[in-house]
Amino acid sequence: QVQLVESGGGLVQAGGSLRLSCAASGRTSSSYTMAWFRQAPGKERESVAAITWNGAGTRYADSVKGRFTISRDNAKNTVALQMNSLKPEDTAVYYCAAKYSSSWYPSRIASEYDYWGQGTQVTVSS
Repeated sequence: QVQLVESGGGLVQAGGSLRLSCAASGRTSSSYTMAWFRQAPGKERESVAAITWNGAGTRYADSVKGRFTISRDNAKNTVALQMNSLKPEDTAVYYCAAKYSSSWYPSRIASEYDYWGQGTQVTVSS
């Protein structure tokens, strides 16, 4: 029904920046909460950031507050994650996710999301 494809990952030195993008296709709707999750080897998938269907509300993990910014463009069916001041601890596969919702409170619970992208690797060197 809905396909999500991430792009923009790569290798960057600590302190550098990357911008991830997620493109949605299929039966898309603006009434989605969108989110970014990440997973490092041997660790559980964790929430990074989430944004409401209208972009009015955002939430971030404490570890990325002040460094990462999530945004969306419903006309283009895209969501982005701007990552600044990257740290080696940010190294992980980053996943885009979508959830049917018209709420102003964006969920950061992975099990609530309906659609997932394939992931894009982000590696931050020391």
